[in-house]
Amino acid sequence: MSIGRVLVIAGSDSSGGAGLEADQRVLTAHGCYGLTATTGLTAQNTLGVQDIFVVPAEFVQKQIKASLDDVGADVVKLGMLSSAETIDIIAETLTSYQIPSVVLDPVMLSTSGSQLLPEAAVQGLRTKLLPLTTVLTPNIPEAQLLLKDAGHGSADPEDLQGLISLAKQVAALGPKAVLLKGGHLPLTKDHKTAKSSEDASRVVDVLYDGEEVTLFETEYLVSKNTHGTGCSLASAIAANLALGKDLKRAVRSGVRFVEAGIKTSFDIGKGSGPINHFHSVYSLPFAPGRFLEYVLDRPDVQSVWKRFTEHEFVSGLGSGTLPVERFKEYLSQDYLYLIQFARSNALASYKAKDMESIAASAKIVLHIQQETALHVDYCASFGLSKEEMEKIPETTACTAYSRYILDVGQSEDWLALQVALTPCLIGYGAIAQRLHAEEKTLREGNRYWKWIENYVAEDYTEAVRLGSELLEGHMRKVSPSRMEELVKIFVRATELEIGFWDMGLGDGRD
Repeated sequence: MSIGRVLVIAGSDSSGGAGLEADQRVLTAHGCYGLTATTGLTAQNTLGVQDIFVVPAEFVQKQIKASLDDVGADVVKLGMLSSAETIDIIAETLTSYQIPSVVLDPVMLSTSGSQLLPEAAVQGLRTKLLPLTTVLTPNIPEAQLLLKDAGHGSADPEDLQGLISLAKQVAALGPKAVLLKGGHLPLTKDHKTAKSSEDASRVVDVLYDGEEVTLFETEYLVSKNTHGTGCSLASAIAANLALGKDLKRAVRSGVRFVEAGIKTSFDIGKGSGPINHFHSVYSLPFAPGRFLEYVLDRPDVQSVWKRFTEHEFVSGLGSGTLPVERFKEYLSQDYLYLIQFARSNALASYKAKDMESIAASAKIVLHIQQETALHVDYCASFGLSKEEMEKIPETTACTAYSRYILDVGQSEDWLALQVALTPCLIGYGAIAQRLHAEEKTLREGNRYWKWIENYVAEDYTEAVRLGSELLEGHMRKVSPSRMEELVKIFVRATELEIGFWDMGLGDGRD
């Protein structure tokens, strides 16, 4: 398995909304591995920057080399570069290591319009870094400053054609491509300069690769939470390039990522808050292979699971005090249920999409066949024959439970059916393991001890392991919302198991 590697060379934002902190969140959201070289430390919050500490260029170089000599990078993303000396060592290092792609966000001006880079640094950026850049991502003021430093004046763009012209002018300075961000020039529906926020309809970013112009239009959004949009966009593009996307797709995905980040942002701080970097992150609340551990630890599951696994019927099995007639009633209904349980697993095999899952469900059916044979032999010790049990009508509890599982299997997908079957599969094993280990469980003279032993036996333990492993592998692929739906199925099936125990005690019988 390979992973996209992105080295970010930029400044740190102590407020977390921009800079390296935002870059790392964006890379994480895209599934990339981020390395960092810090060029400067800031003391800032959502209201503004209070101070900047410039990291010495020699130390920046050591950070870069440490990362590239070991992990390497598919893409380098450049942000705040602090000084001319830092720019010199970055240009030297990028040339030496021949980095495949470089995304340069020219952080040169503050939101208030103050120039953050000294003139010498701006010149070094233009002459030494732009020729090494795969895609440059300036906003309009930054593009104009780059042209001014190169001795070219540029009028303020007034419409879409003006934006395209400005992008082409900047591209002539050396980068392979320029993404000119149009956020400083809201446009009307007909791509003219909006005279007021009421007229503003859209924002257009212009990508020019030296040959073709590509436009990316987004809805004009009124939001105070735009801190770090430039950093986030450049990092999203870098991540997409590292993941193997071509330039247009990488930029389009990056633009849409930031658009959604603004739309779903929430207020943090008293000033300009950050965008929401995690709008597209679908994270499951359990580690791989730990779904069952997670679900059994949930408060909404714990109570129903306790009622199932510590039911009065179960306690009677452990103490040997359960009335024999009640147990015989249970055994008859359990035999009838095992037939439906086998049908359900056969249906799961049919529903499965890959050979591994088909075979696993088929093995479980074969195990149920063996369990049924053992069950029949065990029932014979209580004077119950197979023929007698087959003549006994199903109770409401048995019918409700078995038909619920079959209904899930018919109306839902394979995974839903597997979840519906899980309480029975793992529940009996958990109950037997507990009773088998507890000192208070009666062993000598307990007519139900053999039942307990059957469910701690190697063949049943293997069936539980196989079914659990199969379920865990598939649960890693679902969304959080789908997981919640599946948990509800798990709970309902567990409730029907409780109903089966109630039936065994004679509660709610037909």
